[in-house]
Amino acid sequence: MRFVTQLGLGGKVPHRYRVLVVVSVATFVASLDLFIVNIAFPSIERDFTGTSDATLSWVLSAYAIVTAALLVPAGRLADMIGRKRLFMGGLVSFVVASALCAAAPGPGWLIAARVVQAAGGAILMPTSLAILLAEFPARQRGIAVAIWSATGAVAAAAGPPIGGLLVQASWRWVFLINLPIGLVTAVVAARVLSESRDPEGKRFPDLAGAAMLVLASTALMLAIVQGQSWGWTSPRVMGLVAGSLVLTAAFLYWSSRHPAPVLELALFKARAFGAANVSGTLFFAAFGAMLLASVLFLTRVWRVDIVTAGLEIAPGPIAAAVFAVPGSLLSRRFGERTIAAAGSLLFAFAGIWWLAAAGLQPHYASEFLPGWIIGGAGVGLVIPTLASATAASLPASRFATGSAVYGMTRQFGIALGIAILIAVLGTPRGAQVLPAFRAGWEVIVGLALASAIAATAIGRIRITAVEPIAVAELKEAV
Repeated sequence: MRFVTQLGLGGKVPHRYRVLVVVSVATFVASLDLFIVNIAFPSIERDFTGTSDATLSWVLSAYAIVTAALLVPAGRLADMIGRKRLFMGGLVSFVVASALCAAAPGPGWLIAARVVQAAGGAILMPTSLAILLAEFPARQRGIAVAIWSATGAVAAAAGPPIGGLLVQASWRWVFLINLPIGLVTAVVAARVLSESRDPEGKRFPDLAGAAMLVLASTALMLAIVQGQSWGWTSPRVMGLVAGSLVLTAAFLYWSSRHPAPVLELALFKARAFGAANVSGTLFFAAFGAMLLASVLFLTRVWRVDIVTAGLEIAPGPIAAAVFAVPGSLLSRRFGERTIAAAGSLLFAFAGIWWLAAAGLQPHYASEFLPGWIIGGAGVGLVIPTLASATAASLPASRFATGSAVYGMTRQFGIALGIAILIAVLGTPRGAQVLPAFRAGWEVIVGLALASAIAATAIGRIRITAVEPIAVAELKEAV
């Protein structure tokens, strides 16, 4: 009853609650993509016979890279031209791109469509939050944003089993499912949402910086993914690495000069902010690698069907959702540094468990499940803690920007982890399959341990009272 009262529900459903439902559904669809497409990866591989893992990895990496680069510019553009207008554009782009993904005749088409889908998803996240905050009074923002944020956890838990079921018909249904949900949401959004702008948002977003970030990231990922087949010292790989370094330097220089850059370098003057983002990049590299490695291990080594694999992966995201709230509370009591490091160590222990226990014969309950739940618990501790550290280390006026940068580093970390995993796994056959996955688990352990070390540099943060909208944005980041 108190929950209903807080949201202002009683009798007729208030307009702001309908807005909450609309933006939450859109966010759910965009968030579902990470887990559902990972589950579909083996089926896509079978359909596109002869296509290497290195090529297909871009189905995942391209989405993460483009999302990372466009999160901040999308938010700024929405403030300029209108949040509803851009939200509708992002939603329609996401739906159209999903249809193009489902119709893809080959991997090149699919990867290109995923880039467009990523652009739509990157627009949906900041615009949906801005629309939500504009609808609710300050005293109700906290619980409204908590509900909006919870859709990500629900999507994570629902993604693997839903993906497993859809793939039974075809991997194309993983993308087709977005069409009816997205179209209905678009129709309702057109009627329910109100237009709003930021009167101060007159600076054009840094699209050139976003392009440089995409190119620099893509060059680095391509060098990592193709390093084994092209040769780590080959001219192509060395040229890609050099190009990535040059573009990164140009991006940093540009960001230091642009009035509204993709990456505000001044934020990193706060030690805790910089350490939290470094830790987050490393942790989500481990996370991205572990998620894909788990799908491939279950389907390739243990020969588990996709439906079963989806159900067997689901406990990890569920554990993450269960531990997220305790993780946030514990970080306030013991400090972000301690809890983030502890969560990273738990995640590393999951990889150590599989190194010690997992073999060629499937023993899910005793060999896979314990490590997966332990890893999920680590994710639950790390995500809210690092998000809290990035926000709490900045002035209240910079919470939203700091959270957007943290979201960007998360996506970049996922893409980096996928690239490293594909490079380490290679194309093993026969007796080399299990050693290849063991090498992948060793990389995951190393990345998680490095994340724990970086987290120790966060230091102790004293969270002071802040204005209501800043609290809402902090909860959104969690």
